[in-house]
Amino acid sequence: MKLIRPLAALALVVASAIPALAADAVYPPGLRLGMVPLVGLSKARTFPGFENEDGSVKVLITELPPAAYNEVVSAFNANPAGANGIKPDKIETSAGLAYFTTESGKAGDTLVKRYSMIVPGTGFSGYVAVQIPENASKIYTDDAVRQMFATAAIRKEVSADEQLGLLPFKITDLSGFKDIRTLVPGSSIILADGTESSGYESKPFMILGLIGATPQAADDRARFAQEAALQIPGLRETRVTMSEPIRINSQPGFETRIDGVSGKDKTPVTVVQWIRFGGGTSLRIIASAPRDQWSDAFTRFRAVRDGIQPKG
Repeated sequence: MKLIRPLAALALVVASAIPALAADAVYPPGLRLGMVPLVGLSKARTFPGFENEDGSVKVLITELPPAAYNEVVSAFNANPAGANGIKPDKIETSAGLAYFTTESGKAGDTLVKRYSMIVPGTGFSGYVAVQIPENASKIYTDDAVRQMFATAAIRKEVSADEQLGLLPFKITDLSGFKDIRTLVPGSSIILADGTESSGYESKPFMILGLIGATPQAADDRARFAQEAALQIPGLRETRVTMSEPIRINSQPGFETRIDGVSGKDKTPVTVVQWIRFGGGTSLRIIASAPRDQWSDAFTRFRAVRDGIQPKG
């Protein structure tokens, strides 16, 4: 009985907090989607979202491509009863009509309940994944999770300082780029003259991010860089015009240039990929501009590249 009473008391606290959840949404750094976490959950240490003290209850928040929401809506409408024991449902939020599912499963040997929710955003889809172990399900109930989902909110903008501050490197020269958007929190970012809603391909833009371990031998680096350049998403009808080793801020690097077309309007573009090789991780920069804007854009691209410095 002594063990049950504290759990019951906490359950009452969670339940009593539910009506107040519509108050102030908490936004993980760099993301536009946020919500009010349930009592006992705080900022996660290793992923964007929330968790309890021992990390067994997890609420992951992230952003997906804009088409993801409509794909879920279509699947829901095609099979509103769900399948394979997965229960679909929907809920109104300040972000819009959200769709979510509930299912039971295992995390290792632990029985868990999993909830997944998707909401519409401007130029993206907001996604939330919740995992609750069975021994916490009497506190974090279906109703409690549903009420947390109902607090989902979208902020229009994330400040440039907040986004840049998450990166493991410093960008000291933005070279006039105004539109800044996180792709992977703490790992990659896009700098652009265009906007997410109008599309980036018709104007210069850059994608900066870290990649995992890369080859150390010079010949292997050349092959790696060329193969990576030819797999740049959205670039079609490609032709490599230059590929050679260079030094970037006194570190070994590789530059590859490609002509191709990009976007639904098949905009002719020139793209440069720079890889600055490191030990555990390497810096990869992809910069694209319409061919008739290339000369001025390239000067700006280099200014950004040469202004990237390690933190600390």
